[in-house]
Amino acid sequence: MKSFLFTSESVCAGHPDKICDQISDAILDAALSADPYSHTAVETVACGNQLCLFGEIKSRAKINYEKIARSTVQELGYTVPKWGFSYKSEFHNAVHEQSPEIAMGVDNDGAGDQGMMFGFACNETPEFMPLPIMIAHSLTKRIDEVREKGLLSWLRPDGKSQVTIRYEKGKPVAIEKLVAAVAHDESVIHEEVIAGVIKKIFKPVVKKYKLELPQEKDIIVNGTGLWYIPGPQSDAGLTGRKIVVDTYGGYARVGGGAFSGKEPSKVDRGGAYAARYIAKNIVAAGLAEKCEVGLAYVIGQPRPLMQTIETFGTATVSDKALHAFKDKLLDTSVKGIITTLDLLRPIYKQTAAYGHFGRSEFPWEKIALI
Repeated sequence: MKSFLFTSESVCAGHPDKICDQISDAILDAALSADPYSHTAVETVACGNQLCLFGEIKSRAKINYEKIARSTVQELGYTVPKWGFSYKSEFHNAVHEQSPEIAMGVDNDGAGDQGMMFGFACNETPEFMPLPIMIAHSLTKRIDEVREKGLLSWLRPDGKSQVTIRYEKGKPVAIEKLVAAVAHDESVIHEEVIAGVIKKIFKPVVKKYKLELPQEKDIIVNGTGLWYIPGPQSDAGLTGRKIVVDTYGGYARVGGGAFSGKEPSKVDRGGAYAARYIAKNIVAAGLAEKCEVGLAYVIGQPRPLMQTIETFGTATVSDKALHAFKDKLLDTSVKGIITTLDLLRPIYKQTAAYGHFGRSEFPWEKIALI
C-alpha cells in the first residue's frame, strides 16, 4: 500500500452545532432520569440571539426545557450578551407530543425509525479508533480545557481543530499538518494567538501521542487572522449536523442519521452504538485488525434487516466465525441492544462533545469477556 494522507476534524464544546447537541441530550437525560421509558427526538436551533427547540417527546417526566437550555449555554461559557448570543438569548419551545403512529411500533420494542448504521474499529490506537479523529478530538478538548483553566485568558468559547496524518504501508507514521481556529478577545494580536495555541494546545497533545509537530509552514492557526465573535452570532447551530465528527472522522462509513436528542430506540443512535460495540470487540479479540459492522432496521420491527461484517482482508478467522462471535456478543434486536448496553440511563449529554466513540466511560466501548 502506498503512502497517503488522511484528514479529520473536530469542534469544541462551544461550537454552535455542539451547543445544540448538548441541549438536546441534556433534555434527553432529564427525561430518562424521571422516566427511563421516555421516547424523544429533540432538535435545537441556535442562531443570532435566539435559541429554539423543536421535535417530539413522550414521557412522564416534567421537563423545564428553558432552564435546561439556558443552563447548558451558560456552562459552555456564553455569558456575555455583547457576543450576540448568551444564556440570556430569546428562547422558544415548540416540542410536542410524539406521534401515535410512531408510538405503535416503538412501544412494542420495535425500531423508532428506519435506517442503516455502521460501526468501526481498528488497531491504530489504544482506543481502537483511527488516529486522525482521536488527535482532532484531543485538540478540541485541550482548547476547552485551556480556556476553562485560564491558561490562555483571551480564549472565548468556540473553536475547531483539524489534523492531517501521513500513512505509510497502511500505518499512521506522522502528523503532516495541524490546523486550529479559536475565538479570542480583541486584546490579543494574531501572532500571540499562534504562539499560545502552539505552546499550550498543540505541543501537549502531540507529545501525548509521541509524535512531532509538523514544520512551521504546515501549522495554521486562525487562517483569516482573527476571530472575535464566537458561537451562533457568527454561524447558526443545529442538532445533529456533526455526524462525521461524532463518529470516525470520515475514516469509515457513517449511517444516515444523527445521534443527539434521540433515545436509543431510535436506531440511528442505539444501532450505531451496537455496531461500534461489535466492531471494537472483534478487533480487541484479535479476530481482525480493522472491522466495519453494518446494521439496518425498519420502523416498528425489532430485529435488523441487514447485519454485515467487513474486515478489509485483515481477519484471522472465517466469516462464519466472525458472525458467530457477533451473535454470542450481542442480541442486535432493539430490546437486546438497550438491555445489554444498559442504555436507558441519563448518560447522553457527555457524549455530545468530543465524539461518541473511543471513550471508555460509555457502555458501547466495553470489551466483553467471551
